[in-house]
Amino acid sequence: MGFQAGLSGLNASSKDLDVIGNNIANANTYGMKASRAEFSELVSSAIGIAGGDNSGIGVTVGAVAQQFSQGTLNITGNNLDVAINGNGFFPLTETDGTTGYTRAGNFKLDSTGHLVTNDGAKVMGYQTNPTTGIPTSTTLSPMTLPTSGSIPAKATLDDTTVTPNVAGIKAQFNLPSTATGVPTASQGTNNTSLGQYSTTFNAYDSQGGTVPVSVYFEKDASVTAGNGWNAYYKVVDPSNPSAATLSAAVPIVFNADGTLKSVNGSTTNLSLTITGPATLGDGATFGNASHTVSMDLTGTTQFASSFATNNVAQNGYASGQLTGVKIGSDGTLTASYSNGTTQSAGQLALATFRNNQGLMQINGGDWKQTAASGDPTVGAPNSGNFGSLQSGALEESNVDLTQELVNMMTAQRTYQANAQTIKTEDQIMNTLVNLR
Repeated sequence: MGFQAGLSGLNASSKDLDVIGNNIANANTYGMKASRAEFSELVSSAIGIAGGDNSGIGVTVGAVAQQFSQGTLNITGNNLDVAINGNGFFPLTETDGTTGYTRAGNFKLDSTGHLVTNDGAKVMGYQTNPTTGIPTSTTLSPMTLPTSGSIPAKATLDDTTVTPNVAGIKAQFNLPSTATGVPTASQGTNNTSLGQYSTTFNAYDSQGGTVPVSVYFEKDASVTAGNGWNAYYKVVDPSNPSAATLSAAVPIVFNADGTLKSVNGSTTNLSLTITGPATLGDGATFGNASHTVSMDLTGTTQFASSFATNNVAQNGYASGQLTGVKIGSDGTLTASYSNGTTQSAGQLALATFRNNQGLMQINGGDWKQTAASGDPTVGAPNSGNFGSLQSGALEESNVDLTQELVNMMTAQRTYQANAQTIKTEDQIMNTLVNLR
């Protein structure tokens, strides 16, 4: 029995040293979780005898258990690096088509724009609406960024998919209540007095070309006592700027408290309808089929302060190339483009298991589910029991090098003690053999 017990101790200690050595070797592996060898006693038992003299016959490795404690987050500054702070694993589609899971978020882009791990596994997540960022499906799919080509141009247009329609241009001004003046009998491009309260901004045609739009205001006491203005606009075709003419006057009325009351007689639709040229020199079109775009003036005021353009925003843009990607704490991928726009490009997902210890490790530091781990629960980061994500950071290994070195010395002494057991047993056997 002594030889068997000592040999089993050598094997167990050797396995313990292997586990410790693997922990130390992966101390700098992102997302790696330390393991420990757990031992079980071997006991002999006589056949047919219950509760008899059971003597120990050695030791065996009962399990190699992983420790899923949180690793330290290391700030890298790389936008495609992402660390999980809390519970969960990134779901992957491995190169062989099977499903895997990882804690290492040092992702890359491959030649087709897929977000992948260093081993080429595709990172899975949810497709989202580019504008709202809301997931459009609960089915996981590979995360892909539009690295090739460009984001197409978008004309400045009213959104007619909702009711009421959303204006393509939104603007807020303050028109000074102290202004005086009455418009001239004949307005035109030579009316220089209109330049005092005016602004110019760029809208976009159907090909993404810029179309300068100027808006002018002039106090008109004849509209209503002290609270009336006229608005004018001019749409300029860059290929023929001299052809631009000033529009007809559009009356604007304010309440006694300085808030906007009506535009062109309407108290419900506070928008200025801007009409552009029928054709533009670049072959594109302006606005909708009628060449019009609405400019919502809601929030425009008439206070006793100087003229101010508080806000001008429009929903068109030129074409653009991808310049960067950011990952939010909820996993949302936000792509930035050279035209100044941003779009949602998807949302990373996380998976959790009832029993993390039941996961099977594979090469590359990934895991696969087993019957012991149970089926995964998949959802969005930063919700429910799922951890949050830290962009520009990576989770370091949770290996404690100091503790592992102490464990290694302990395992080495255990190995030596078991070797000494075999040596002592050999000496006893030698004494017995040499009895005379």
